[in-house]
Amino acid sequence: MLAVSFSFHLIHMAMEARSKKRILAVDALRGFAVMGIILLHNIEHFNFYSFPEASSPVMKSLDTHLWNMLFFLFSGKAYAIFALLFGFTFYLQSQSAAKRGEDFRNRYMWRLLLLLGFGFVNSLFFPGEILVLYAILGFVLVPVRHWSDRSLLLLAVFLMLQPLDWAKVIMGLSDPSYAPRQMIYSLGDVYPQLGGSSFFEMVKVNFVAGQLASLNWAWCYGRVSQTCSLFMLGLLLGRMGYFRSGTDEERRRSGRFWVRMLGVSLPLAVILYYFKEFVFACVGQKLVLESLKTILNSWYNLFFMFSMVAAFLLLYWVNEGRFQRILAPYGQMSLTDYIMQSVVGSFLYFGYGLELHKVCGTTCSLLLGVCFLVLQVAFSHWWFRHFKRGPLETVWHRLTWIKSGRE
Repeated sequence: MLAVSFSFHLIHMAMEARSKKRILAVDALRGFAVMGIILLHNIEHFNFYSFPEASSPVMKSLDTHLWNMLFFLFSGKAYAIFALLFGFTFYLQSQSAAKRGEDFRNRYMWRLLLLLGFGFVNSLFFPGEILVLYAILGFVLVPVRHWSDRSLLLLAVFLMLQPLDWAKVIMGLSDPSYAPRQMIYSLGDVYPQLGGSSFFEMVKVNFVAGQLASLNWAWCYGRVSQTCSLFMLGLLLGRMGYFRSGTDEERRRSGRFWVRMLGVSLPLAVILYYFKEFVFACVGQKLVLESLKTILNSWYNLFFMFSMVAAFLLLYWVNEGRFQRILAPYGQMSLTDYIMQSVVGSFLYFGYGLELHKVCGTTCSLLLGVCFLVLQVAFSHWWFRHFKRGPLETVWHRLTWIKSGRE
């Protein structure tokens, strides 16, 4: 009876979402990305890299293999999916405003400032959050929103090539002794407060030193350039209609594109996986090595991410989302999910809360992450039975359209 009721609810939810022109496959894909993020954050103890000694050689081996598997699957890929869909969402909102005869530019910039506020709140609990970075970099979409497809693609490719790091490679090769300090702020600076018992001290150091360390890392290791590129690629893919499958023609067209994408990106990801390790073993100069790691890892993550996106969407369309659709409500309230993860995760692992960093290794932390994931997914399904948007999504939407007369 419960299974029938649950199935009925999924069907009802899908019909309602279609009637509002939501693209459920994209919602599910966003939910998949958030799933990867929560699992990684849990095994990392939300950037508090403090772990107990393994209780046995077997447990140590299991911890190591699970850690490597999760980083292989999601590190650099889940956030890349998130960034790609950020650009796609901008496209959808711009198109919707254009159909109403409105210019979404000013409203979008106000929306980014609101996201910045959410990011500041999130940074109080999690010293590695990305909303502040997304809110700042999101402004790049305003000047390029009317560019031609070709110009937009060329700029996205240029940014993904990591030009700043190629300049570092040239400087390192021309002067082998050149080794500037890149990380001015470090997450290690916040560890004493993360492990301490004072909530206030933890919040204070996260908001300042933790956020500066996060932004410093993003700048030094290519995340700024990569994120801007992915925003533009998401906008471009939306403009070209490759996320749509509402009609048979749209599905055939999108399917052909993602089949080709899978056929190109997966072999390139495999080649880069081995090629980058070969290059890293051959380079000794520190600055050159770090820069090449940034460049080649960002390319590898890009192609791996596109392989995952292609496989996810093709499987979704083949089986009508029979399995992945369970993640759609979860993806629809990704802002709420992300901030809730930080609040709960900091309480679970940091010193002011339960201090589970002292007793939970990778395996235990992963199990906790899976349990929390299940609870969040169940909560999202319950929430959308009664409400149109997620809790924080409702606040964000209403503040975005304040004084506009829109609900």
